[in-house]
Amino acid sequence: MDSPYVLLSAAAFAAWIYLAFFRHDFWRADQLLPPPSERVDWPSVAAIVPARNEEETIGACVASLAAQDYPGPFVIHVVDDQSSDRTADEARKAANGHGGRISVEVIQAPPIESGWAGKLWAVDHGIRNACRGTQKPDYLWLTDADIVHGPGVLRALVDKADRNRLGLDSLMVRLACRSFWERLLVPAFIYFFQMLYPFPAINDRASRIAGAAGGCALVTREALEAVGGIATIRSQLIDDCALAMTIKRSGWPVWVGLAQESHSLRGYETLISFWRMVTRSAFVQLRYSNLLLVFTLVGMSITFLVAPVIVITFPLHGHWLATVLAAGAWALQAHTYRPTLELYGLSPFRSLTLPAAALLFMLMTLHSAVDHWRGRGQSWKGRRYAEFFSR
Repeated sequence: MDSPYVLLSAAAFAAWIYLAFFRHDFWRADQLLPPPSERVDWPSVAAIVPARNEEETIGACVASLAAQDYPGPFVIHVVDDQSSDRTADEARKAANGHGGRISVEVIQAPPIESGWAGKLWAVDHGIRNACRGTQKPDYLWLTDADIVHGPGVLRALVDKADRNRLGLDSLMVRLACRSFWERLLVPAFIYFFQMLYPFPAINDRASRIAGAAGGCALVTREALEAVGGIATIRSQLIDDCALAMTIKRSGWPVWVGLAQESHSLRGYETLISFWRMVTRSAFVQLRYSNLLLVFTLVGMSITFLVAPVIVITFPLHGHWLATVLAAGAWALQAHTYRPTLELYGLSPFRSLTLPAAALLFMLMTLHSAVDHWRGRGQSWKGRRYAEFFSR
């Protein structure tokens, strides 16, 4: 039992016993938005769409919002965040072309102030614009400019929030999964997010775990005002989870699920494009902590890499007990990955590729840390940010 192979295999197997049976069943991928109930009293909603250099996608986004079959009062506010392209023009074109059933307003965000993350600055400006009159909306639908929604999404979100008195409910939208690299990395990305923020625990009112998916989040205006508004999290780069944590800690329950009718238009067809997306926020997620970085890399190595390496190299080391334990760990790993693969319509045999995806995510995280150590900071669409996280 003192063999390093056996010790490592035992550690990997123990990790997967915990993850498979004691991590809130995060891997089942079964937190889905139920269909709305029949009702006649629908609260008012304002959609807030922050948009910076999104001329290619904003038109489709606005069109999908304008096509919502929501029976209650609903208006759309597109906030052009100092774009250098035709984002505002495309948004107005889409607004003028939907038939006028739903009010669409395109506004300009002023130059960003110090201490604000860019997206949150635009969101806050949009919320202020939506709430400037006496008839303030009951709900604020925060959605990204590169996302399109099925016509029933808003009705289902509002019904879920209203019936359950939620402060926030959100959807992890479906990501593009067409190219080789997307099929390898996108399901793994969704899987790791669920592991880090177990949806069943987030949705449990008694649990302290909170999280959200910022691409599609419905916030109760009352709850947002109670916590001090968007300004409370103005410097957060991982703003969705920060907002969910703030709202849940204030006493409002939150909910997050996997989208079925909302999907992102932004593709990551090459490894370098996906790499850039992850490295932008990976070290931020670790709060710029070198200790957490080491813990994460070691933990992921034991959890995702040890088992397949020991199984594959059995002819070299010949340790039967180590190999049996490693095979058990790898089997549990593959089993827990299958529901997320099924969500994206991919073969269950792709579960064997999770270790390769994990290795790439580890390298991306390390790259994100190296960029920070070199003073490059985090950047997005021409903006660079300092260390925006709560200490």
